[in-house]
Amino acid sequence: MPAWPPRRRVPYSRLPERAWRAVAGNNPPTAPIGLRALPSRMDDLTAHAALGLALRIGASMLAVGASCADVTSTMLRVAAAYGLTSCQVDITFTSITVSFDREDAVPLTAMRIVRMSRLDYTRFQGVTDLARAIGAGDLDIEEAHRRLDRVVAAPATYRRTVNAMAWAGVAGCFCLVLGGGWLEALLAALTTALIEQVMRVLNRRSLPVFFQQVAGAALATGVAVLLLAWGVEVRTSLVVAAGIVVLLAGLSLVSAAQDAINGFPVTAGARAFEVVTLTAGIVVGIAGVLDLARRAELPLTVVTTAPSPVPFPVALAASVGIAGFWSLASHARPRAVGLAAIAGALAWTTFWALSAVGAGTPLASGIAAVVIGFSGEVLTQRLRVPPQLVAVCGIVPLLPGLAVYQGLFRIVVGADIEGALAALVGALAVGLALAAGVTLGEYLGRPVSGERDRFDERVRRRAMTID
Repeated sequence: MPAWPPRRRVPYSRLPERAWRAVAGNNPPTAPIGLRALPSRMDDLTAHAALGLALRIGASMLAVGASCADVTSTMLRVAAAYGLTSCQVDITFTSITVSFDREDAVPLTAMRIVRMSRLDYTRFQGVTDLARAIGAGDLDIEEAHRRLDRVVAAPATYRRTVNAMAWAGVAGCFCLVLGGGWLEALLAALTTALIEQVMRVLNRRSLPVFFQQVAGAALATGVAVLLLAWGVEVRTSLVVAAGIVVLLAGLSLVSAAQDAINGFPVTAGARAFEVVTLTAGIVVGIAGVLDLARRAELPLTVVTTAPSPVPFPVALAASVGIAGFWSLASHARPRAVGLAAIAGALAWTTFWALSAVGAGTPLASGIAAVVIGFSGEVLTQRLRVPPQLVAVCGIVPLLPGLAVYQGLFRIVVGADIEGALAALVGALAVGLALAAGVTLGEYLGRPVSGERDRFDERVRRRAMTID
């Protein structure tokens, strides 16, 4: 009989090693932490010029209204077009820092302070077109710097008179959406034009924005009190609500929520604090005038409106006017103004349809924002218009200006803390729903538009908390 080979004994000490091999993972690391810089053959002079160009483009985009996610992805794309593939970008609301990590050398780091300005979609489009041309490899660094100089140094798209008339149009149309008549709309437009001129003068005198908000809110409320004292038969709360929308606190809230969702907590926190500060200015201005009116024993009242307070055709036309005038006030070109007006019509139609079937205001606003965000991401790349124009201008008719005024009114005049909190929390819910809806719509639209690339993916993964 053949002899069986002796049985090999497995040492007991090797069992933990075999067990570990059975469960150990072989996937890539959970996150690219502390990676070594890739080798680069670029000389220091060229690297400095490319880094400065990316920093200038990012600062220009952030100053005219771009989101932090878009700014970061654009800067990474521009830097990579010139060979800077190991870059880090950090945004802290008032500054941008970019660093190029070089192998066996000290990293190149540059920082630029960002002075925030109002939305300017013409410059925004010029900067994004330049970044797209750089990404395609069509421009050298010096020519790109010269083109950027022409974009940022270009004169304003419209005269100041046109800008003031646009803000007046926003207020008048918003008054119609809230259920006001033509007289209320006219008074709201004239009041807003006056507020715009006063705030322009205060801005030239370098008065802090907080006090500009106080002055604007006090002026809007003061006009309403004067109308009441003179016995003019109008719903004065609509005039004040239209002025509040133009003071922009609602859109700051939307921007803060978008940055938080996209994984930029520092910038989101700064924007949120700015919202609190600017809203406090509005509160001080309104509360001061309302308190004076109450002491003068004027019978102040505030209107309550249903989600669809006016016939659909009137509200639709007013929403078109709000979005179109808002884009005009934000220095958009005529073609972009028409596209923004269509976005306003689409947003209001979606909101009205959902409200008609019983959806609440936050839910209807959020779904309408998803539709607008998706449409903006899919269509505007083909039409050469910034997606933010469609998203921002489209949701303006849905901003909760009247709810904010109702809450403040109940606190100052009626001492109804419970009702005031309900109104203010409802306004906050609408603002968050609009922000989340726009962000989700843009996310769903990027695969369809074909604009998503590795730089965009790199930025969007910052918001992910799981593998």
